[in-house]
Amino acid sequence: MVFKNPYFFALLAVLIPYIVWYVLKNKKSVPALKMPETVKYRYIHKSFRLYLMHVPFILRIVLLTLVIIILARPQSKHTWSDTDVEGIDIMLAVDVSTSMLTQDFKPNRVEALKEIAQHFIEKRHNDNIGLTFFAGEAYTQCPLTTDHAMLMNLYNSADCQMAARGLIEDGTAIGDGIMNSLLRLRSSKAKSKVVILLTDGVNNSGNISPLTAAEIAKKNHVRIYTIGIGKNGMAPYPLPTGGTVMMPVEIDEQTMTSISEQTGGKYFRAQKNAELDAIYQDIDRMERTKFNVRQYSKRNELYEPFAMAALIVFLLEILMRIVVLKRLP
Repeated sequence: MVFKNPYFFALLAVLIPYIVWYVLKNKKSVPALKMPETVKYRYIHKSFRLYLMHVPFILRIVLLTLVIIILARPQSKHTWSDTDVEGIDIMLAVDVSTSMLTQDFKPNRVEALKEIAQHFIEKRHNDNIGLTFFAGEAYTQCPLTTDHAMLMNLYNSADCQMAARGLIEDGTAIGDGIMNSLLRLRSSKAKSKVVILLTDGVNNSGNISPLTAAEIAKKNHVRIYTIGIGKNGMAPYPLPTGGTVMMPVEIDEQTMTSISEQTGGKYFRAQKNAELDAIYQDIDRMERTKFNVRQYSKRNELYEPFAMAALIVFLLEILMRIVVLKRLP
């Protein structure tokens, strides 16, 4: 512990004449009640109040000392500490094409993914996580960040209607989604870099093929975990005019598996919410990297315990004077 304003300790010298004054005052004290003779009171036991008569003064000295310590501003020291933490850089590449509105997940694929991805993100306290959205083209929704609250706010803005309204090209550009994520990981200095790619379709647009993007990921030591989302067979798709229509589920599992195997990742297939949650838990267990971090701690104010002690002493002194040692007029 150190003190920000140590010169306040000079005030302790003022307590010395205060103590001397109190001692001299009590030596010269005049009896409050005069008696013709005191012989008969010689063997009377002293009251316990007589032993406590100087306690309020002692409490006053303690109180003033505590106030001086508070004025001196006690603080914790600046410290460095080495700790082992786990953390990696992760880019989530999420398909936001109109097919993600299919309702084989509750309430639909894109909304189910938001909720489950949030649970995954909340567990990765020390990770830099970013977000790429792709349909017929890819764009970065959030760069790598440890501000996971901001990340989820941006994630919650995912809207498959952007493709439906023509604001971005509709389709499934898996290769572009991977490349956009790789560009965000390019400047990363983390020992472990990961892309988690989720799609419900087959690559049918974009400027680069998924396998070419996987080769580039491999050269840059980036692992890709791919997740195919959708039930086998047919799934209900909402119509703009209301109602639903059954649409076939088409996932290029062969390409997705090749992408993962080529980069040292793994392919998963999710057909319901619980399976998707379990997949994220599997990835969470597999992707743990320990590294040493030197942490710097700033000074913190430590006056609170002294202030609490001063308040208690102050209340005790008042209690002693008006209750225990109360004097009759």
